[in-house]
Amino acid sequence: MLKLLIDADSCPVVDLALFVSSQFEIIPILFCDTSHRIERENVKTIIVDKGPDSVDFKLVSELKRGDIVITGDYGLAAMCLAKGGIVLTHNGKELTSDNIDQLLAFRYENAKIRRAGGRTKGPKKRTEENNLAFEMKFRQICERAILQKEENNHG
Repeated sequence: MLKLLIDADSCPVVDLALFVSSQFEIIPILFCDTSHRIERENVKTIIVDKGPDSVDFKLVSELKRGDIVITGDYGLAAMCLAKGGIVLTHNGKELTSDNIDQLLAFRYENAKIRRAGGRTKGPKKRTEENNLAFEMKFRQICERAILQKEENNHG
């Protein structure tokens, strides 16, 4: 069965993702740490102890090839891609082996600037357009993931 793994600690589209995944009969699982405790009725939530990357490592350990992951964390995304996951940000951008290296390099450069006392731009204020872009791309990914799963089961 296809799963949706959501890095829920800072995910603004949890409810939208749960709604869409239910239409495709994809099993959602929320991952968070003890300081966030994000739970929804009839949805499995895995809560881990607070710690650097503890949510990330637990999510990756549950991931199977072809599962869908929603995260804004490029480091987690890279690990999920390496295990054959399909990764989407909460803004509807699909992360792939073609773009993840550039995004990780950008993250690294921004971290260097901040460590040196500089400032970097934060995320823009979330808009309804962000939600629509996410929903449209997520539906496409759900359809593609289901087709791939069916092909793998019959191939």
